[in-house]
Amino acid sequence: MAGVFDRLVGQDTVESALTDAAVAARGGALVSSSAMTHSWLFTGPPGSGRSVAALCFAAALQCTDEGSPGCGRCHACTTTMAGTHGDVRRVVPEGLSIGTKEMREIVQVASRRPSTGRWQVVVVEDADRLTEAAGNVLLKVVEEPPARTVFLLCAPSVDPEDISITLRSRCRHVHLATPSVDSIAKVLRERDGLATDTAAWAASVSGGHVGRARRLATDDQARAQRKRALALVAATTRPGMAYSAAEELVKSADDEAKQMSAVRDDKERDALAMALGAGGTGKGAAGATRGSAGALKDLEKRQKSRATRTGRDALDRALIDVAGLYRDALAVGFGAATVNSSAPASKNGVTLTHPDMADQIRELATDVRPEGLLRSIQAILDCREALETNVKPRFAVAAMVAGLIAARSA
Repeated sequence: MAGVFDRLVGQDTVESALTDAAVAARGGALVSSSAMTHSWLFTGPPGSGRSVAALCFAAALQCTDEGSPGCGRCHACTTTMAGTHGDVRRVVPEGLSIGTKEMREIVQVASRRPSTGRWQVVVVEDADRLTEAAGNVLLKVVEEPPARTVFLLCAPSVDPEDISITLRSRCRHVHLATPSVDSIAKVLRERDGLATDTAAWAASVSGGHVGRARRLATDDQARAQRKRALALVAATTRPGMAYSAAEELVKSADDEAKQMSAVRDDKERDALAMALGAGGTGKGAAGATRGSAGALKDLEKRQKSRATRTGRDALDRALIDVAGLYRDALAVGFGAATVNSSAPASKNGVTLTHPDMADQIRELATDVRPEGLLRSIQAILDCREALETNVKPRFAVAAMVAGLIAARSA
């Protein structure tokens, strides 16, 4: 099916359902029915494309082509996908959470009638980052939505920790599955022009995350970060090395965050300074810059929060990689998967997370008992939970390493 939905990978059922709903929405104001409703919840594991699906659906709702909604060619589709459509707003949290003030501003704008499009569409990415108060603000408008407004929420799951039960009950649920390795490899070959072997490798170690596969295939730093994370497992045989490796892992996540934020931060500071009249010499220039300290302080606060989140996300990806290695060893140890140099992937139905780490997986499965492997995975999960509660990364990771070392003798 041509059009914006081509951006989805391995989600044929979802594509069909959203296309049908967009067709139904062309008939007039939205109603609560099996076809279309005012509020939607897109869930799925990281990399499944839940935010992409929501944005594609927004384009389909705004599409002006007389054929199938979401043509990908009309002005409405192209501006929606580019993030410039006047009636489509994306709420993308740059900090650790989405606050009440931000949500109230979005709700206020969303309550207006559409100016150029068919609908006012609000896409809330990472709705699991809504604070309780912000969620309540959103709930009020979702319960009594304006006639021409659609809310598209994205979250990892319908678990109450990800989305409130009440908010979930007001939404039609769309679940996206993890794309297959073959479908991801196909995208990397056909859309990104990557070599077959590179695409196959990146797809096999991406954990079903299309964006991650693309970064691993094209970014040396992403490959180095993965290698550094997996080296932590081997380092647990020597405690001194393990704690050093843990410190390096935290530092590399911080460095990645700083590198990603530096250019953007500078541009934002320059833009704000210009807006406040910095460098002006005309009449009133001095008055225009008076009181700018508060605005600069707010900007620095937002940038710091964004950098913190970027660093936490980078560290979390590393922890998921480490957990995947222990998971592979556990699968091999129980005979649920086989691994060898010629056929690193499982022949028994269980796909390995790191099929290119055959020797290390085999060594772990041999040297560490299943109980120890389970305790290791739990230590990693505990570390991720500690990071979510704002424990300092170096303390959380050090505690995890202690657990990994102890688990080797379990």
